[in-house]
Amino acid sequence: MYRDNTLLPKEGIRLAALGQLASAGPMPYAELAASVRQFTSYYWGPTLDVMSSSLELMRIEGLIAAEMAGADFLATRVAITEAGRAALQTLLRASVRSHATDFNKLVIALKLRYLHLLPAAEQRDQVEALIEAKEAERARLLDLRARQATGEAGFAAWVEHDIRMVESDIAWLDGLLKTLPSA
Repeated sequence: MYRDNTLLPKEGIRLAALGQLASAGPMPYAELAASVRQFTSYYWGPTLDVMSSSLELMRIEGLIAAEMAGADFLATRVAITEAGRAALQTLLRASVRSHATDFNKLVIALKLRYLHLLPAAEQRDQVEALIEAKEAERARLLDLRARQATGEAGFAAWVEHDIRMVESDIAWLDGLLKTLPSA
């Protein structure tokens, strides 16, 4: 993780893989790799170099366990281990950076996709942390608007668009928070 407790790209891949295994159960390695690649590329584009090394490293570190299925490694079924479940909990609790990037969007999507794997009180904590990150992003954009978005009409309109998008995200997250059970 970065010093601010936010995820590195390889940890985003870990979150995707461990969350998939925790939710769906054991599956062939090739199916896990395809599932992670498909989901992450919706937000972050192809990540073959990060993904393949991350999945193999998780096996070496004992976060996933392989059940050998003959000589075909891609057909080998993998499952999450107890150490993997603990790592998943840590990854789900990681902070989210306030700046909107494709990787950040991926991390938020993964946190929401696997939010149900955390205890109820921690689900609320994570949604509240996402709201705080979005509020920090809104503050940054409001400052940008006040300092920089005064001359160019197109740029000013784009900043306003970004502000509306972040405010929409905050409203949506507030609505999600209201649906979560209280601690």
